[in-house]
Amino acid sequence: MTAGRLARAVDAVRWETHSVGRAARAVVRGSGRERDLLIQSLKAALAALLAWLVAQVWLDDPMALMAPWVALVLVQATVYSSLVTGARQFAAICIGALVASGAQAVTDDNTGALALSVPVLVLLSNWPRFGDQGIYAATTAVFTIASGTVSADAVGHRLGQAALGAVIGVAVNALILPPVHLRDVRENLAALAREAGEVLSAVAGDLRGGEWDAQTAVGRLNAAKRLQDRLDALRSARGWSRESLRLTSGMLRKLHRAPTEALPPEDEDERLGRITGHVTALTRSLAVAADEERSPASPDPEVLASYGKLLELLGDSCRAEADRLLGEDDPGDPLLDERTAAAMRDLHTTLQEGLTKEAGQGAARTAVLGTLVLQAENLWADLNPEARGR
Repeated sequence: MTAGRLARAVDAVRWETHSVGRAARAVVRGSGRERDLLIQSLKAALAALLAWLVAQVWLDDPMALMAPWVALVLVQATVYSSLVTGARQFAAICIGALVASGAQAVTDDNTGALALSVPVLVLLSNWPRFGDQGIYAATTAVFTIASGTVSADAVGHRLGQAALGAVIGVAVNALILPPVHLRDVRENLAALAREAGEVLSAVAGDLRGGEWDAQTAVGRLNAAKRLQDRLDALRSARGWSRESLRLTSGMLRKLHRAPTEALPPEDEDERLGRITGHVTALTRSLAVAADEERSPASPDPEVLASYGKLLELLGDSCRAEADRLLGEDDPGDPLLDERTAAAMRDLHTTLQEGLTKEAGQGAARTAVLGTLVLQAENLWADLNPEARGR
């Protein structure tokens, strides 16, 4: 191994070690994804242990394998997904056991039974109705044939073990700290607002510092486009939150380990989605204005500096929105008070005057600046609905 590869390997190990350390500290600090993952892992282990004790100790089953195996994999991210996964897995196990038994009866040979049943079951595992549980049909067939016992009693016994494990796995997931995913929606909403504010502030800094050019504009546009990834994560989190609230009663939710305050309404998703679209459109327009090959006339630098001040305030508003979503409002210095609204109106007036000035210098300048002003107005309207109609 060369010195360079060794150094990269050491860096990789160091990075992984630091990641584990950060995760461990996050578990100790309080509620979060890391603690959720730890609890869910412990629940899966508990379900497997309980299934083993019931099958091996209480029922005195000398081959208590199926019950803990099924219980382990059925502690899913939500109670609903545990039930759906359990139904699919049990169906796959039944089919695998029956097909393996039939193949053994026809061939009367373990190798022949495997050769006859496994290809068919692996192909069947791709059936969409099975979801990601179809492979259990083939693995069940392997276990069934490898055990050497394929009588009707043995098959029924294995199916009973699978049913026992499914019941225990679902029960543990539903009754012990049922997984309810509320935090992710709120955190993704807040992160989307904060990241939009960071993009606006970065653009504002460039405009006010006179550092706006085609290369800078493309970089800011790419940063705005990355907001779409956060928006996709928000939509995914919203879907998980809906699913996690299914089949969990009010009493069970009281045992929930995460904050149980009401989710932000879905209207917030749409509003933040519009804000993301406005930010992307705004940066795209600025990129076009900075491109000499696409825009015949860029707005005056002084007017762009005023526009930068407006974007800075809009960025502050986005960050204040993120704090509000996380319940971190600072009543001593609210960013969206009347002082900020008045400053927004003053800057808007300055831009309108600049628009009038630009109108005398050609339609191209007017079109570019008018588009920028309109997009800023749309963004402010969604950040502060009370601003509409002013």
